[in-house]
Amino acid sequence: MTERSSRLFFVDGRLARGAETRRLTLSRAAEIASVEGLDGLTLGRLASELRLSKSGIFAHFGSKEDLQLATIGYAEEVFAESVLRPALAVRTGLPRLLRVCELWIEYFRSRVFPGGCFFAAVAGEFKARDGRVHDAIARCHDLWNDVLTRLVTEAVDAGDLPEDTDAAQVVFEIHAVARAANSDSVLTGDDSVYDRAVTAIRNILGRGSEQSVGMFTAGGSLDGAKRNAPD
Repeated sequence: MTERSSRLFFVDGRLARGAETRRLTLSRAAEIASVEGLDGLTLGRLASELRLSKSGIFAHFGSKEDLQLATIGYAEEVFAESVLRPALAVRTGLPRLLRVCELWIEYFRSRVFPGGCFFAAVAGEFKARDGRVHDAIARCHDLWNDVLTRLVTEAVDAGDLPEDTDAAQVVFEIHAVARAANSDSVLTGDDSVYDRAVTAIRNILGRGSEQSVGMFTAGGSLDGAKRNAPD
């Protein structure tokens, strides 16, 4: 191994270790924030729990606010991996819309984060505040709202939902059901609310359309929901 290649190997190893430290830190930070909120995060606490140097964590984030913003970004990536990307294998229209909703409920049920939905936890904490952290949380909320609205619109365009469907109203009702299920389960430990939530969402999507109701099989799944036809 030449001197140059040895130096590059050392640098690459250091970068890899740095990336792993950052990932571990953000993973633990998101877990804490889902239960205690973003204000529960401190560089010292994370360093102690992860047995890392405080200066090492400080080098990655610099300030508590930077840590909070990075934690939001990490939680956003986890959400996309858990809910959005798996649904791309499903046919566009009502099947994909329903699959996204089912994966969203499963994201709650499986406790990807111990406090349930990360964004529900931190939104309640920062909803009445100003600043960069509030704005980052609000941006995530708006993006998710836009995704659901687009999926409803695609279902209308595919002929799976009536032409006069009010996409904003449908999205509002889906949000209300999903958030209620998350809140109730986290508070009471009753996971049966997730099954009720899926049923309620199916009722919302099947309302007022014989065609969309007919797409549901007797077993409760959507015909075509497993078709691989990414659009």
